[in-house]
Amino acid sequence: MEPTNLFSSEMLYNFARGPLVWISFLIFFLGSIIQIVKLFLLTVNKESIKLTLKSDDKKNSSLEPQGGSLAYLIAKLKLTIIGVSPVTIAITVIFHVLLFMVPVFLLAHNILLDNAWGISIFAFSEHFADILTVVFLACVLFFLFRRIFISRVRAITSFYDYYILFLATVPFLTGFFAYHQIFDYRTVIILHMLLGELMLISIPFTKIIHMFFFFVFRFFVANEYTLGKGNRTWK
Repeated sequence: MEPTNLFSSEMLYNFARGPLVWISFLIFFLGSIIQIVKLFLLTVNKESIKLTLKSDDKKNSSLEPQGGSLAYLIAKLKLTIIGVSPVTIAITVIFHVLLFMVPVFLLAHNILLDNAWGISIFAFSEHFADILTVVFLACVLFFLFRRIFISRVRAITSFYDYYILFLATVPFLTGFFAYHQIFDYRTVIILHMLLGELMLISIPFTKIIHMFFFFVFRFFVANEYTLGKGNRTWK
């Protein structure tokens, strides 16, 4: 039985680091493109309406922030969570930046990229990436405790929200365990690959797609939170 188990483990390892990587990225890219296109199809170009102001109206309007100006952008930002809870938004920014940067610029990932396609890009040192992973996990704890202990956040939190946080966290946690040789390395590294690929596949079909929708909502679709002029509107 033992040789069979080892063989099965080796087969799973090779599948996770080979064909499943291609499948995951294909679903991620195609799914994300389809979702973004579907979102754009729900919008149309905003009709431009020209108004002629009287001289008194022009004087009053000149005192208000104009669309696209720095003052206008600051006024818009104050309406969002940036103005309400700057600590939360700072940790949110760190969380999202690390969620993207650590996997892309991780040395181990770039070695695999170089071996597979002969592509070599900038990579963090292993020690620095380890520190960033700890920072990321600290951000996760902040969001977890926020959902558990702040009543207004807990009231709108469902199991699905915890699942999404889990989905984003476990690739980092298993990668941390693998780097520090915590638990059985082969088991942990297989879990790391499978969970990372599960997250990639899930992005287009879960809340995580907001990482792309954010730019559509904030810069293209006109609404009260648009960080710019916004040249599209909902149908």
